Amino acid sequence: MTQDPQLSGTGPTEGVATTYPRKQPRLGVKVYRQAIIYAFLKLNPRWMVRNPVMFVVEVGSILTTALWVQALLGHGEAKASFIGAITLWLWLTVLFANFSEALAESRGKAQAAALRRARQETQAKKLSHPKYGAEYDLVPSSALKQDDMFFVEAGDIIPADGEVIDGIASVDESAITGESAPVIRESGGDRSAVTGGTRVLSDWLIVRVTASPGEGFLDRIIGLVEGAKRQKTPNEIALNTLLAAFTIVFLVVCITLLPYSLFSVEVNHQGTPITITVLVALLVCLIPTTIGGLLPAIGIAGMDRFIRRNIIALSGRAVEAAGDVDVLLLDKTGTITLGNRQAVEFIPMGKVNERELAEAAQLASLADETPEGRSIVVLAKEKYGLRGSAGRDEPRGMHFIPFSAQTRMSGVDLDGLSIRKGAYDAIMAYIQQQGKSVPPELKAIVESISKAGGTPLVVARNGEVLGVVHLKDIVKGGIKERFIKMRKMGIKTVMITGDNPLTATAIAAEAGVDDFLAEATPETKLKLIREYQAGGRLVAMTGDGTNDAPALAQADVAVAMNTGTQPAREAANMIDLESNPTKLIEIVEIGKQLLMTRGALTTFSISNDVSKYFVIIPAAFASTYPALRALNFMHLSTPESAVMSAVIFNALIIIALIPLALRGVPYRPVGAATLLRNNLLVYGLGGLIVPFGGIKLIDMILVALRLA
Repeated sequence: MTQDPQLSGTGPTEGVATTYPRKQPRLGVKVYRQAIIYAFLKLNPRWMVRNPVMFVVEVGSILTTALWVQALLGHGEAKASFIGAITLWLWLTVLFANFSEALAESRGKAQAAALRRARQETQAKKLSHPKYGAEYDLVPSSALKQDDMFFVEAGDIIPADGEVIDGIASVDESAITGESAPVIRESGGDRSAVTGGTRVLSDWLIVRVTASPGEGFLDRIIGLVEGAKRQKTPNEIALNTLLAAFTIVFLVVCITLLPYSLFSVEVNHQGTPITITVLVALLVCLIPTTIGGLLPAIGIAGMDRFIRRNIIALSGRAVEAAGDVDVLLLDKTGTITLGNRQAVEFIPMGKVNERELAEAAQLASLADETPEGRSIVVLAKEKYGLRGSAGRDEPRGMHFIPFSAQTRMSGVDLDGLSIRKGAYDAIMAYIQQQGKSVPPELKAIVESISKAGGTPLVVARNGEVLGVVHLKDIVKGGIKERFIKMRKMGIKTVMITGDNPLTATAIAAEAGVDDFLAEATPETKLKLIREYQAGGRLVAMTGDGTNDAPALAQADVAVAMNTGTQPAREAANMIDLESNPTKLIEIVEIGKQLLMTRGALTTFSISNDVSKYFVIIPAAFASTYPALRALNFMHLSTPESAVMSAVIFNALIIIALIPLALRGVPYRPVGAATLLRNNLLVYGLGGLIVPFGGIKLIDMILVALRLA
């Protein structure tokens, strides 16, 4: 095989910084400066028209700017200073809204820049035949097409997304996951997908390209994190439509108020007509500018919270559905349990004591390289200080019998002793071959362990049963408490396992899940999801194998492991870069926080507008109907001061709420009724009270500074 010295070594991605930090990064001066620049760039009407509420504010700002220029020329409808002040704060309202969106986008732009550094042009070793040792041609990575094959070895950068078709290697994926620990990639199974831009640390792989240039996984991530391809979610679209409807209604109302005011003055022969400047200020204060300005930032910040936890949401609908999920399907192994059964107890029989059984079980497990076998050795060492290893240090004449899936047992022969350890039926067959009898109490012990959800392994010496080793799935610490939280949120948890119903029942009871599906197959998983969806439930599940793809495609929120197969990743609408199955619980919590934040700020915005009605409407029409001055219960200094104070407050409240929009409303696992009550009390009542105090304070400042 042709060698290229330039492709050896650590490769150019060495030292790539963590792309997705666990903690929220601090925003530096540079980020704020860029956000301010983007806020001005977003004033482009072609951009502003995407947000109908703020587009109307911008049009109003342009109109009052023209009126201000007219006033400066001596033909104004009011004092130039008053029109100019209103115009300034209307423009600031638009800029503050743009600034909130730009600030939310800033993290994504920084992450996208880091990812682009990882997605560099590299040389690919293109193969014509998928065989180790075959000749290859060096081509640029951008020249690789779908279904091409390439070879990578230690030190090489993987040039494109693909599926491993031969070999096994350790791969550094820190460029995309931020995790320094390498992962194993191999052909077949559920760990065969590789990502362009990652680096091979050891051994070699032959890979088939699965994505065309510019359409790889890294390219999709870049588009998502920088917001270039962010699509509005269904609820966000619905809320935007509602806000646009409110805006149109108030726009029509304000347009009709001018002729009505003119008519009233002419008929009553008193007062002066309302000015266009005041009408524009009235319109801006009436329409839902607060939530209109913050809504894009809330959506972007919600996506950012997923990204900072190494979750790539490929669908806006999935992000929203995550907040409404009420059924979680969780795989038992690796999610609810640690993933490997562990020895927890030695149960001797007859005259055999526990230490004697532990010693025999340890000797029989020295050649068992499975996690279960190693756990037996560890337990014997911890309980009795027994040590040993299968190797050159063992006495001569010792013959080890390694564990295999065919025999389902392991053992050792030494000094005329034959020790075996394995599954109940395998050891029973071995004992019968030896012509020995089985103790009657053995079956009862085995059944007792099985009913408790454990796995019994029988230990025999020279055909005589010594006792049983109890293996069990270890439920992860804290998982039961998390399921209790889910239950408080109204979410049903369902454990999926291939175990028999007895074992599944025991694990489900210990973990605290609401239900379980035992002896699960791809067909039964798919059927279960459809049954829940037919009942009006929203279902979330995780998966990493090809056999999970049908169920993932059917689920409302489908999370594929990044280590999984290509079919699983294509069927999912979210990908967990860390391949942590328990992340599904976090996904639901993040989704609910996004919905809570949007709901809370919408409630505050509407309540906030109601309060402003009581302030600005009497002030706006005081010139037409002087009697309305009696409604000035806040004792604002003048009608002009009241209008200006309301406009200033309307702009400043957007800036004040930006941190909450970016950080999100603190999440607490409570029921829907409690959540609604708290939302109304805190944000509904708060939205009613805050404007009165804020507008009065601004009025006092304007008077003190002699600006009104």
